[in-house]
Amino acid sequence: MQPYLYICEELSAGGVPDIATSTCFTPALKEPAPFAKSTGCESEVPHEKLTIAQARRGTPAHRPVRVYADGIFDLFHSGHARALMQAKNVFPNTHLIVGVCSDELTHKFKGYTVMTEAERYDALTHCRYVDEVVRDAPWTLTTEFLKKHKIDFVAHDDIPYTSAGSEDVYKHIKEAGMFVATQRTEGISTSDLITRIVRDYDIYVRRNLQRGYTARDLNVGFINDKKYRLQNQVDKMKETVRTVEEKSKHFVYRVEEKSQDLIHKWEEKSREFIGNFLELFGPDGAWHAIQERSGRMLQALSPYSSPRGSPSSSPTRRRSVSPDSSPASASISNSSSPSSLSPPSSPSSPSSRQKRTRASRKAASTYK
Repeated sequence: MQPYLYICEELSAGGVPDIATSTCFTPALKEPAPFAKSTGCESEVPHEKLTIAQARRGTPAHRPVRVYADGIFDLFHSGHARALMQAKNVFPNTHLIVGVCSDELTHKFKGYTVMTEAERYDALTHCRYVDEVVRDAPWTLTTEFLKKHKIDFVAHDDIPYTSAGSEDVYKHIKEAGMFVATQRTEGISTSDLITRIVRDYDIYVRRNLQRGYTARDLNVGFINDKKYRLQNQVDKMKETVRTVEEKSKHFVYRVEEKSQDLIHKWEEKSREFIGNFLELFGPDGAWHAIQERSGRMLQALSPYSSPRGSPSSSPTRRRSVSPDSSPASASISNSSSPSSLSPPSSPSSPSSRQKRTRASRKAASTYK
């Protein structure tokens, strides 16, 4: 597959691309690094020995410094990538060659790997710092191997690498002045990753059982299989309970929030109702003003009535008693008259005594 090529067609003054009028974008994606040929490097340029001083000053474009880095690269991680980045940038013009040991050599001198050699080869080809991959690389570098691939320098961390009966497999490279040191990335290595998996073995087994792997795929016995599945069910129940608990807490919080809101609104409405009631029925309210106005209107429309026995009684309601009539007839006349509404005069009043005196005198004269 050909890489995507982005070509800058225009440059503004000063060599800065004009984003508005140019089609200059980020550099093209790099193709996977090729595998080295079995016959080695076949460059037509004569391979002359370079010193570190010459390499640091920079070399012509047609003669890059060929730097070699090797390893197992099992479970390829950021520590591997950082080491290769340092090897790529150790000189201004570098062609990085990475050698990957086969499964046979690795199992013999270091131990069993997680990834197969084909997987490890392919992982290295996709690292952006790698220009070429050597498959089935030797455990110890020989002069013939260095000449075959026209290697100028070998990059590796400076810690002595004890293996294959040697205190340091890079000792002869260091003595030849072909060694350049890189720095290890602390806290990350293939051994650290495997240690995590072994330490949390039960967790990863249960996770893979949940994802559809069988106990046979995971090399798990019948009893352990049932145990892990039971633990998974328990974890699901715990998660369900935790979810319900969180939802209930959220619901209770919402109910409390709503209740506080309702209480606040109720208090506002109560104060408003009490204020309106006092404004209408209070001492200075509109209801008392209406009652006072209606009372005045009724007094203006109805006649004024004087109390009983008042001297200002209407003359039509009083009857004058003639001197010729007897008290009895006067009483009968007053009682039978429909217009006699006023009560009789009090005996103690002066007019009554005068009437009785006149009546007695008249009776005496008649008798004589």
